[in-house]
Amino acid sequence: MMRNGKESLVLVAGGAGFIGSHLCQALVDRGHSVVCLDNLQTARPSNLRALERLPGFEFVEHDVVQPLPASIRERADRFTQIYNLACAASPPQYQADPEHTMLTNVVGTDHLLKLAEAAGARFLLTSTSEVYGDPEMHPQRESYRGFVSCTGPRACYDEGKRAAETLTFDYARMGRAEVRVARIFNTYGPHMHPDDGRVVSNLICQALSGREITIYGDGSQTRSFCYVSDLVDGLLRLMDSESDGMEPVNLGNPDELTVNELLGHILKLTGSDAPVVHKPLPKDDPRRRRPDIGRAKAKLGWEPRVPLAEGLEKTVAWFAEELDAPVRTGRGRRQWTDMPAVAASAV
Repeated sequence: MMRNGKESLVLVAGGAGFIGSHLCQALVDRGHSVVCLDNLQTARPSNLRALERLPGFEFVEHDVVQPLPASIRERADRFTQIYNLACAASPPQYQADPEHTMLTNVVGTDHLLKLAEAAGARFLLTSTSEVYGDPEMHPQRESYRGFVSCTGPRACYDEGKRAAETLTFDYARMGRAEVRVARIFNTYGPHMHPDDGRVVSNLICQALSGREITIYGDGSQTRSFCYVSDLVDGLLRLMDSESDGMEPVNLGNPDELTVNELLGHILKLTGSDAPVVHKPLPKDDPRRRRPDIGRAKAKLGWEPRVPLAEGLEKTVAWFAEELDAPVRTGRGRRQWTDMPAVAASAV
């Protein structure tokens, strides 16, 4: 693909992370030349192993809080699309350095928006369902303004993403950039970090290890889980859409289930009989989470297609291989390998 007589580029900030690495792969598969920008704070280089061998892929290690490197700025005229996925996304990770989390969302987004302005590139911000906080509206639709604590331990992420949306839409209102905003709900699949603290990775890794399985609260809190390939398809459709970019779009699976129900699926898939322990819910942990995806259906023709059972089976198999942990089958007990303890979270 050419622009101004040169090969055009797509920039993916946060491209070495869980979702970002899948997005980079999908873009390369589509024939795009992709520049992945990541500081590797929470991402794993192994996520890019298959991509690094491909001629259409380039990795640049950089923190978006800092001014963009010359190698990016000097090619501004070649970028046609900029995806901003740069931010730690699980509570243990984003709370570990809350100042950096807030600056990534505000300063980092501003740096990338300035690049989009200079490049004339379309900009897509990956926001989050956390902008709705502990919602009083259920399911959550984009018009809901949220019930968010601006002083709690999750505020660095929740309010950081809300500020990033503000910046993004202000750039668009001023005619400085063409923008898209996706509000991502819980997503799972291969390339999740084993100790990122999200509920799917926690429960799978704990079940595979045979150690205690942690449930926060009584497990009745709900989430809606979207398989990563469906989420990436939604991001691609949103970026390519010619609809008005001045409205955020929910991307997630509207099938809601409790954490206890999720655990039941995982225990069945792993064959684990590890003991379950209950701990108090973390502060400001949402009680319910389910997206209204009517806008995504109408504007993008998008909805999730991978059933939870299929997605979890693929995810368990990936973690079992990643951690060298055998999954017990119906033919009898298998021995569990020694695995590191897994940090837990209720998300």
